Amino acid sequence: MNCHLVVSISGHGFGHVAQTAPILNLLHQRMPQLRLTVRSTVPLAHLRSRIHVPFAHLPSEGDIGMVMSSALDVLVEESCAAYRAFHSDRDAHVAEEAGLLHELGADMVLSNVGYLPLAGAQRAGIPNAALCSLNWAEIYRHYCGDDAIAMQIQSCYASADAFLRATPCMAMERLPNLVTVAPIADVGNNRRDELDRHLRLSKEEKLVLVSLGGIASRLPIERWPRIAGVRWLVQQSWQVEHPDAIVIESLPMSFSDLLASSDALICKPGYGSFVEAACSGVPVLYVNRADWPESPALIEWLQQHGLCREVPRDDLGRGKIEDLLRGIWNVPRPEPVLPEGAIQAADWLEAGIRRVLKRYP
Repeated sequence: MNCHLVVSISGHGFGHVAQTAPILNLLHQRMPQLRLTVRSTVPLAHLRSRIHVPFAHLPSEGDIGMVMSSALDVLVEESCAAYRAFHSDRDAHVAEEAGLLHELGADMVLSNVGYLPLAGAQRAGIPNAALCSLNWAEIYRHYCGDDAIAMQIQSCYASADAFLRATPCMAMERLPNLVTVAPIADVGNNRRDELDRHLRLSKEEKLVLVSLGGIASRLPIERWPRIAGVRWLVQQSWQVEHPDAIVIESLPMSFSDLLASSDALICKPGYGSFVEAACSGVPVLYVNRADWPESPALIEWLQQHGLCREVPRDDLGRGKIEDLLRGIWNVPRPEPVLPEGAIQAADWLEAGIRRVLKRYP
C-alpha cells in the first residue's frame, strides 16, 4: 500500500517553498513509492524548480497570510477584514476541507503553514503536521489583536501531531507540540567560473543577485547609478532597463546555483533568502521589514551565522549602496552553515508515514 502525503504550501512568499522542497526531495529518496500532492498558489514552474520529484498539483488557497501592497508593506485593515470574513463561516470551510482531503485519499497532511489544511485533517481524523519558521496565529496577533480568531488559529496549530519549527524562527511559546529542527536549505553549487565564461566577465567583476522573494514587488534598478565592476542579476518580470542588469532567466543555471555563485545578495528578511545565503557563504544586504514580527529572529540569526548589513529603504530605492557593498567585500566570509534541518524533518515525517502504513494489511 502506498501512502499519500498531501502537502499545502503557502503562496505568501517563496520561503515556504524553500523550507518544504528539500524535505520532499529527501522523502522521495527514502520512500520512492510515496505519493505526493502539492496544493499551492505558488506558480507551478517555481514549484517544479524546487521540488525535484514527481507530484500532483492542485492550485488552492491554504491560508490568508497577510494582504500585502508590496514585498515590504502589510495592508493591516484589509488583512484583518479578510480574516473576519473567513472566520464568519469557519466551520463550513473546515468541513469542506475535510471532505476534499477524503476525496483525495490523503493519508497524511503537511502544511506550511496554512491552518485550514490542518483543521480539515483534524476534522477528518487524518495525521497532520505543520512546518514553518512562523505561524499565522502569531502574525495575526501582532497586527489584528489577541481575539477569538487568534485563538481559533492557535488551536489548529496546537492540535497538529507536531509543529516542525525550522531554525531560525519565531519563538511560538504558546505551542505545546513544537519539534525544533535545524536550518533548512537547498544549497546550490558555486559555478562562478562557468558563469564568468558565459557572461564574458573578468575575474574582478562582481555579481549581485537582487531578489525580494515571491511577493509581487520590484526595485527601481533602472534609476540606480552605475557602480564600476558591478552587475545586477534581476528577474525578467521586473523589465529592468539598466546597462549593468542581467536577466536571471537568461542564465543556464538554477536560482540556488546563481546565489551560490554571486558576490552578494540584496533582499528583504526572509527565511529562504537568509538561510540559503548563509549556507552558501554569500554576504547579504537587506532592507528591513521593521513591523514584520519574524524579522528580528531572522536578522539576529544571520548576524550570528552569516555576513550581512542593513541598507536603509530610501538608499536602496536610489541605489545608494556602493559603500555597503565594498564594506562587506572587505570582510572575511564566515564558514557556511550546514543545513541539517531537512534531514531532521524528513526523519520525523518518515516515522509518521511508516506508522500510517502499519494500519494497512
